[in-house]
Amino acid sequence: MIWVKMLIGALIVLLIQVLTQTRFFYLAALAPLFPTFTLISHFLVATQRGATDFKVALIFSMFGILPHLAYTLTVFFAINHFGLAKALLLGIFIWLIASILLVLAWQHYQL
Repeated sequence: MIWVKMLIGALIVLLIQVLTQTRFFYLAALAPLFPTFTLISHFLVATQRGATDFKVALIFSMFGILPHLAYTLTVFFAINHFGLAKALLLGIFIWLIASILLVLAWQHYQL
């Protein structure tokens, strides 16, 4: 199973590289959002935890979009002020903070 995951990851990276060199370069931003690892995690949760836990995982996945949105918005607004490297680092930091807040909020409302 690990070889399949590695192959899928490598193919996605190759696809991103190819797309950046076309007039459809913006699709390179969509390629990593293909739910490769989401499919794997959903399959594992559904087969190992059951339907009820799977539905909980699906709902959490929906909220998991929020940290990605925070990252994307941060980089979008920071790129002109800080340059590429600093904007990406700031985006990662904001993603991390948003992810921690999401997990804490989820734990609070799940108990």
